[in-house]
Amino acid sequence: MKRATLRTPRHFLQRPAVVLEVRVVRGSGGGPDKTILNSPRFLHAAGYETLCAYMHPPGDPGFEQLRLKARRWNAPLLSIPDHGPLDLGVIPRLLNVCRRHKVAIWHGHDYKSNLLGLLLTRFWPMKLLTTVHGWVHHTARTPLYYAIDRFCLPRYQRVLAVSEDLRQRCLECRVPPGRCILLENAIDTEEFRRRRDSNSGRNEVGLSRFSFLIGAVGRLSPEKGFDVLLRALADLRQRDVNAGLLLVGEGEQRRSLEDLAGQLGCRDALHLAGFQEDVRPFFEAMDVFALSSLREGLPNVVLEAMALEVPVVATRIAGVPGVIDDGRNGLLVNPGSVEELTAALARLADDEGLRQRLSSEGRRTIEERYSFARRMQRVAAIYDDLLRGP
Repeated sequence: MKRATLRTPRHFLQRPAVVLEVRVVRGSGGGPDKTILNSPRFLHAAGYETLCAYMHPPGDPGFEQLRLKARRWNAPLLSIPDHGPLDLGVIPRLLNVCRRHKVAIWHGHDYKSNLLGLLLTRFWPMKLLTTVHGWVHHTARTPLYYAIDRFCLPRYQRVLAVSEDLRQRCLECRVPPGRCILLENAIDTEEFRRRRDSNSGRNEVGLSRFSFLIGAVGRLSPEKGFDVLLRALADLRQRDVNAGLLLVGEGEQRRSLEDLAGQLGCRDALHLAGFQEDVRPFFEAMDVFALSSLREGLPNVVLEAMALEVPVVATRIAGVPGVIDDGRNGLLVNPGSVEELTAALARLADDEGLRQRLSSEGRRTIEERYSFARRMQRVAAIYDDLLRGP
């Protein structure tokens, strides 16, 4: 009897093979976009052409900020208008992209792109891979999103998790262990290299009035715990520390954070910088970076701060303890604890030697373990393995 053979579709064998990165986004995006939009230029040398397809509300002004990021990193960005969960028009739009560009690998980044990938493989043959970044922004629909991912993830041929706790959650969703891979976030160590000291940095951004500047970068939303950080700032100032707080980002909590700062008597010490396309000058102005989040995966902003030699105080959540060794390359506190966060910040305010030690060890950690170039080599190897498979 003649043995049947599994044949790989011809377009899988062509180089460069086309990878379609797919994501739903509102506004100017977040941490995952730094990875997605930075990937094409690193993968090209490995023989992959990467397209970034973003589903977004039509007319969303924040999408223009993503266009600027994409141009800066030479990332091919495809706009997919999306009117919401019931907009079935995204299906033919994405199918047309797959057929036109002969997509070999569908790389999803959220529950909706994962579900669409499963659907579209019925009409266009391609391999399915997804990255799990973490479920942090909770809404009334979050349980539904969880359910969709529990259905989709076991059906994907590769599932990449950015932290060990997320990998364990994927395994709990019955993703086969051989398909579930820990692949942590990473940083372009050349792009994120310090060029000025914090005194010069504070002058650059107009915050030289503070002798100790605490900074944070992220969406102004409840899961980031910025209210906890504000209360720690107020406690520090009651201890006669000339501290200021720099928040870089936009979100629905802007007004409530301003109101809380007024109630705590530290409104003049809070500087809301809004969305910034280039966050590096703001990092360089900080004496310490504080991650006060209640929920995260593995935040890129922690890696960016460490790469730029800013000492880090972070909450002990998700993938963070895997990066920060408490007391060696950063300080860890329990989420939601104003007292612990205040104590850690006060310790750094009083000890310049500790700040310098954490800064240098943080940079060393990034160079040795979280280089973006090395991460993308692993991604290319995973793609190669996926295309070789049946």
